[in-house]
Amino acid sequence: MPDSSSRPNTFGPVPPSKWPGERLGLPQHGPSSIGRPGRRILGFAIDWAIAIAVSAIFFNYDPAANLIIFVILQIVFIPTIGASIGHRLVGLRLISIHGGWIGLWRPVVRSLLLGIALPALVWDSDQRGFHDKIAGTALIRQ
Repeated sequence: MPDSSSRPNTFGPVPPSKWPGERLGLPQHGPSSIGRPGRRILGFAIDWAIAIAVSAIFFNYDPAANLIIFVILQIVFIPTIGASIGHRLVGLRLISIHGGWIGLWRPVVRSLLLGIALPALVWDSDQRGFHDKIAGTALIRQ
């Protein structure tokens, strides 16, 4: 990641990126480039399947338990292994756009917003969902 003084503003009236992650100083292709929708969706599907399996075993497939388990898995694994289990399996990891360790509050905010779904469905030209923009994170290729 570029240092904060050279990083462009990603909020407000800024022109669209030429490629996802350009405004964040990320490469167009390869390692450290923005994770594309196919990988992101597959990672999400894996995480959701894990949550459903745990819910089916312990909570008789309760819909509320599905969601709560999904959010908890995100909150636990993002700061510890740098991504959810599903994202790791498809070659993605989550970074702070400000550099350094992702911390604890970013995964909590991002996961709670992801749990209500709508913020994840609103993307910018960097292919970052609103949940990532608020948390100051980006999902990139390993």
